[in-house]
Amino acid sequence: MTETISISEFKATCLKIIDQVKTTGMSIIVTKRGEPYALVTKPPAPEKTESWIGKYKREIEITGDIIKPAVDENDWEILK
Repeated sequence: MTETISISEFKATCLKIIDQVKTTGMSIIVTKRGEPYALVTKPPAPEKTESWIGKYKREIEITGDIIKPAVDENDWEILK
């Protein structure tokens, strides 16, 4: 069931009406001079996107020591 309100009433209580639509899920038809002008409805639920964290855990294999520096400290020119 949808409720109908005039555009002037919608303008005066817009935020309240939008909150009401979100909480109840009931649509509201806004009319101008008795004619339907707009339909306020609850938006569809957002699609859940896959997280990038752990996305490649089955595709990547870690081999060796990942903490040890790739090059020996004695080979670093900045430390000389």
